[in-house]
Amino acid sequence: MKFQYFEDAFSADRMGKYVSACNGDTRRAMMLYRSNLRLSQEMFTLVSCFEVTLRNRIDRQLQTRLGGDWLRDAILPNGALYYDHRVDKTRKIIEKAYNELMRSNAYSHSKLLSEMEFGVWKYMFSNVVYALMGQTLLHIFPNKPVSSRQHQYDNSYIFQELDYINKLRNRIAHHEPICFDRPTAVIDTSYALNQYARMMKLFNWMGIDGASLMYGLDHVGSACSKIMCI
Repeated sequence: MKFQYFEDAFSADRMGKYVSACNGDTRRAMMLYRSNLRLSQEMFTLVSCFEVTLRNRIDRQLQTRLGGDWLRDAILPNGALYYDHRVDKTRKIIEKAYNELMRSNAYSHSKLLSEMEFGVWKYMFSNVVYALMGQTLLHIFPNKPVSSRQHQYDNSYIFQELDYINKLRNRIAHHEPICFDRPTAVIDTSYALNQYARMMKLFNWMGIDGASLMYGLDHVGSACSKIMCI
């Protein structure tokens, strides 16, 4: 395809960064754009698997502690998230999904879980929600390092790690490039590789062999290598 048609489809503003990164070579810019899409697909597959795994581990832990409908119960009167204004945003997200399921006569605990966005699971480790839900969620990371004076591997640490992954997820969902050394237009896949390593680390902390889980699905390394060869 001629670059003018490619640019017309994706916009000059969007393509400008790719052209700049390729020193004005429009053919390379198109290759880079396509390769970034491939890398985004690969990363989103990993993020999706990580999100479902994290959600299920959280659910397993809180079902044991709070009962089979713990997420619904948390937003009902006298529930863990009902009265505290500091968790209004999280509670409203759950309430909206719960009310929609009830209106359609489709409520089940598993359906309510699947309606939650990644941010809800991240905020389970915020100081306020972590305390309100019973301060047991670190148990889902049996292989995490023991905290020391120098390094605290507490709920706040997990929250920050999940925030990095959530931002990656949002970047991909909003069609933002992940193949540059932000904010510059320099080709660099270290951002993607760092987030990849972060998810694999957290898989391990959950007692999951991430490499085996993602067997046949994980092509992040080769996608990054292709980009760096453009």
